[in-house]
Amino acid sequence: MKIKSIEVFHIVMELKSKFETSFGATKKRPALILKVTSDSDITGWSEVVAGEGPWYSYETIDTALHVIRDYIIPLIRGKEFNTPEEYIRRVSIIRGHNMAKAGIDMALWDIHAKELNKPLYKVLGGVRDKIESGVSIGIKSSIDELIKTIEYYLDQGYRRIKIKIKPGWDVDVVDVIRKRLGDIPLQVDANAAYTLNDLPLLKRLDKYNLLMIEQPLHYDDLVEHSILQKYLNTPICLDESIKSLNDARAAYRLGSCMIINLKPGRVSGITESLRIHDFTSMTGIPIWIGGMLETGVGRAYLVSLATLPNVKYPNDISASNRYYEEDVVDPPWTIDDSGYMHTIDKPGIGVEVLEDKLMKYLVRKYVFKLD
Repeated sequence: MKIKSIEVFHIVMELKSKFETSFGATKKRPALILKVTSDSDITGWSEVVAGEGPWYSYETIDTALHVIRDYIIPLIRGKEFNTPEEYIRRVSIIRGHNMAKAGIDMALWDIHAKELNKPLYKVLGGVRDKIESGVSIGIKSSIDELIKTIEYYLDQGYRRIKIKIKPGWDVDVVDVIRKRLGDIPLQVDANAAYTLNDLPLLKRLDKYNLLMIEQPLHYDDLVEHSILQKYLNTPICLDESIKSLNDARAAYRLGSCMIINLKPGRVSGITESLRIHDFTSMTGIPIWIGGMLETGVGRAYLVSLATLPNVKYPNDISASNRYYEEDVVDPPWTIDDSGYMHTIDKPGIGVEVLEDKLMKYLVRKYVFKLD
């Protein structure tokens, strides 16, 4: 296949409520939605998950657009790709900028699945037609507000609760949750807010029977996490530190974690996600699929990946209405009363992207001709 054109929709959608982590709060969510058309006029859709600022990652909306326009497109113009893997090899000379690379990679997987007339999750090797949904809850203004929020999502059917923590909002909060709500499936996510100097505090979390502690230390660290894991009974789950298969290998060798949160945007797309999945499956490290406040476009890829056999924990893949009043896809993603999200047996990502909705939230649009 050759890419004939790439249309980039820069949109901004407002979240239903503020989402706060240890590094800041988000109320308006920017995204780049990509419409990639092949020379056989098959369209693939994807979402670049870079944020407005360099908080979770050094990548931003503007850097992603810059890399796609000025570096990726010149590399792939006029090139034939028999598989999406060939695209990743082609752009591998670009160091980093995984979120920008992922946008094209994922769209090519959508096109590839449509060429095969199969749902993407089946093309990827998925083994289930529904996936477990957990919910990620940001830092709240009070513990009472947090408890009410958790109760609301448990009533909705979500099968796991994840709360964000930071210094001053951690052990005491978990203690109250356990006392009021009992032994619910619970994990915490620090987004790199602690250091090894916080070892005594982090060890206190062991007594609360948490599923995992996610990314407690530096966002690029593997060595100190390997030290910390030796002192904890609770599994460490790495997120930001795992940007590639190479990082997953190093984490395994060092013993830096017992679980990995796999986000396709963070690791350059579906191709590298599959490599990490296969490696962790072989080495016995369970994974789950994390989210980045995606619209229904990006969410479709999360659902497909979550059907893979080594996904062993509930995923951060909430229903569309968890974050947005309306989605930009049809049908919107929903969960059933038991907390499962079901796959859609249509070719490609399964959902139709509503371009009129994209135009409603549009900031700017770019069209790049590659033929």
